[in-house]
Amino acid sequence: MSASATPTPVPLARAARKVGLCRRGERRVEKFLDAATEVFAEKGYQHARLSEIVARAGGSLATLYRAFGDKEGLAFAIVERRLQDMTRQLDAMELKGLPPPQALRKAARSITESLTTPDAYLVNRIVIGEGRDFPALRDWYFDNAVTTIRNRLAGYFQQQVASGALVLHSTPELAASQFFMMLFGDLTIRTACGYMPNPETDQVLAFIDGAVEQFLHGALPR
Repeated sequence: MSASATPTPVPLARAARKVGLCRRGERRVEKFLDAATEVFAEKGYQHARLSEIVARAGGSLATLYRAFGDKEGLAFAIVERRLQDMTRQLDAMELKGLPPPQALRKAARSITESLTTPDAYLVNRIVIGEGRDFPALRDWYFDNAVTTIRNRLAGYFQQQVASGALVLHSTPELAASQFFMMLFGDLTIRTACGYMPNPETDQVLAFIDGAVEQFLHGALPR
């Protein structure tokens, strides 16, 4: 696959349930997802109880089962909603034509915004912290979310190398992976394991801006 190609979406290992819901039922589904996000974040997936999710969201267990099937179905739905948000944000991240310093700062801040939401923290916790128990969900997330971001960056790097604006010492794909992990690997791991559950925005942005500069300029004197 070329760096600028769009990856073929990997089908969700457990397809979302297609049920006929009225508008009120659709709103109830969103409330279930919001409540499940809170309960999963507070207690972890394994210890979360559907009865508590229903108590917070309102409605009934019957409606929840009809919409999601069970607790695992809720987890898949939360990840799917997260990926939809990320896709919208990536689509709005237009980098073509921008010089590398401006483009990479813009990309870094956009991705940071996407990775520092309650849904993002929860998905990281489920995918990384409990991924061994959910291999299909974990793999689907990485094949869609992480790969999509890296391919978008690799496409930009490839364009800039071709124009002479960037000189890479690796392939565009590897440089995109290095850029992503340099900026977001530490943040993702810390929030996933609860070591930094509520990072301060200014603190995160300062780290991200510094990492962009380090990536662009390196460490050795020229």
